[in-house]
Amino acid sequence: MMDRPEPLGQPVQIRGLEKSYGGTRILQSLSLDIPAGCFCTLLGASGSGKSTILKLIAGFETPDAGEILVHGQDLGRVPVHRRQIGMVFQNYALFPHMSVHENVAFGLRMRRVSREERESRVDEALEMVGLKEFGTRYPRDLSGGQQQRVALARALVIRPRILLMDEPLGALDRGLRQGLQQQIRDIQQRLGMTTVFVTHDQEEALQMSDMIVLMRGGRIEQVGPPHEIYSRPRNRFVAGFLDDCNFLSLQERNIGIRPQHLRMGSSARQADHVMTGRVQNVLFLGTHRRINLRVAGQNMTARLFSENQEEFEPGQEITLGFSENDIMFLEESHEMKS
Repeated sequence: MMDRPEPLGQPVQIRGLEKSYGGTRILQSLSLDIPAGCFCTLLGASGSGKSTILKLIAGFETPDAGEILVHGQDLGRVPVHRRQIGMVFQNYALFPHMSVHENVAFGLRMRRVSREERESRVDEALEMVGLKEFGTRYPRDLSGGQQQRVALARALVIRPRILLMDEPLGALDRGLRQGLQQQIRDIQQRLGMTTVFVTHDQEEALQMSDMIVLMRGGRIEQVGPPHEIYSRPRNRFVAGFLDDCNFLSLQERNIGIRPQHLRMGSSARQADHVMTGRVQNVLFLGTHRRINLRVAGQNMTARLFSENQEEFEPGQEITLGFSENDIMFLEESHEMKS
């Protein structure tokens, strides 16, 4: 591990951030606190504003209003090359005419780090990402996953105060993506590095994050640890964005029930809330069965795992229910209020 004169992770505070492009408002008075050493994921659909936040932190764009503080320092007064921020992009952004070693060393050369220290830090960064023996190769000789690890090493070698990652795994296939997710998370935890990670992949966000910031239309819908946002979503949008969800009204309150918490057949009879429905279809998905139902004029979904061996057929009328403990009480979302 690299010797460091001070802890790597530093807190980020965003206050009243606003940004528009051509009259279109992208960020709407957005405020956010990211603790030092936190792996913070900005999650949302395209156009929600998450990548714009990264560009503003990095200094590639200037906010229309608001401020960004890193360890209490206002970045608005700091030029891009002095912000000490590492950036990893989806497209790797490697120099094709440079070797792996030269790509990783580039930021150090620009900072006029001595040759001896530069060589040592590049070797350490490549070892950290598992590519110590690849220094003489060129990007064209590497797989997509290896290229992304070179990009990560290049960001780490400058010892950034903040690591920014913009959909870094989006171009990789599922197997490579899962392996790199774990490697990135392991490195981040070892270094205690404050990381801001952008993705539209819910599963990726839930697996990797200390804190998820779910965004929509330039605003934050909810902030919290993955388990909290998943189990206690604030509104229908949050509940439905993170996973399938059944939406019901119970005693004049809006509630959500995850499909895996919907009991069916004999197991439903002892549930706190019981109803009847009709099976529409049954889909086998390996780890579980997905059963689509029609209940009181609306569609619902159940997710049954291997421990439930009871068989259900299309057209069958069945009992279903759920526990009081599995109810998620939901507020109205922004568009319902407006």
